[in-house]
Amino acid sequence: MDEVNFAVLGCGGIGRRTLEVSTDKDHLTPVAACDRNGVAVDHDGLDVDELLAATEGNIASDGGTAAASGPGADSGGVKQTGENAGVAASVQADPTEEPIADIIEASDDIDAVLIALPNFEHDFIPRVADRFAEAGYEGVLVDVLKRSRVIDMLDDRTDEFEEQGITFVCGAGATPGFLTGAAAIAAQSFVEVHEVEIWWGVGLKSGYEDNRGTVREDIAHLPEYDIDDAREMSDAEIEAVIDEYDGVIEFEDMEHADDVLLERAGICDAEDVTVGGILDVTSDEKPTTTTVRVTGTTFDGETGTNTFELDDATSMAANVNGPALGYLKAGVRRNRAGEYGVFGPADLMPGF
Repeated sequence: MDEVNFAVLGCGGIGRRTLEVSTDKDHLTPVAACDRNGVAVDHDGLDVDELLAATEGNIASDGGTAAASGPGADSGGVKQTGENAGVAASVQADPTEEPIADIIEASDDIDAVLIALPNFEHDFIPRVADRFAEAGYEGVLVDVLKRSRVIDMLDDRTDEFEEQGITFVCGAGATPGFLTGAAAIAAQSFVEVHEVEIWWGVGLKSGYEDNRGTVREDIAHLPEYDIDDAREMSDAEIEAVIDEYDGVIEFEDMEHADDVLLERAGICDAEDVTVGGILDVTSDEKPTTTTVRVTGTTFDGETGTNTFELDDATSMAANVNGPALGYLKAGVRRNRAGEYGVFGPADLMPGF
């Protein structure tokens, strides 16, 4: 395919790893990156190594409670704070109070934008999309959001995206993401799907500092907390929760968008999808194997279960950022073919 120029909103763990992984992907050129403090734009291609080196150790850990500005905390009224706060002023980045506006202003030559921001308000990512649409952006928007209820908010914008020429790929990480797509493929053996079980394992000891926002979002899935709690908790309170579980937290019945995305793809009812997993911040080894199990009935009346497993050697970054860029490529192909609107990971085969 032709070269794809892309931007990254947010330079926390997901954003930084996306930039890093892109250097090993063909036909991808990162040309812009931003967070709440700074923006870097070079239409000839960012020097990723230099940018990552310049931003190392600058990731804020206020947890989304104290920052006065965030990506979009300008005239558009979108405010978001949290893990993604690392692009500081340097030879590669300029300070700014309006980072999203700066990326939009430079977006004429940007084919795709990956939104790598924590979603501590349910409508945050849809509001970011609104700003691109209102500014006349024509291209691809990709997110790695997790929560089911956000999908309906994006679907409500389908007509606007189609009119504007935007191809929005939602839930394009691991889960939701290519594990959702794996479930959709595994379902092809059956004429009726009874159950989809997604069970993930993440070891995050060495990557914990870079992924505090991701951990914070996960804590919101515990039964005694919600997204508002996670947004308002201090770092010390988050650490106390982690300590309460001795650094190994098991999640059950998470509100992951895999359910809605599989239902909208016609695979099964959302209520038949369950997502859970184990997060271990004391070790880089996965505490359990990431597995997708799809149970259904075949055309000849047999009941069976198809199973898909990830190798334990693949990291969270590999399983989130690789697919995110693959879905970004797929979105660009659709966009260049004139296909606009909202697409999920069960609708597309990611490009390599």
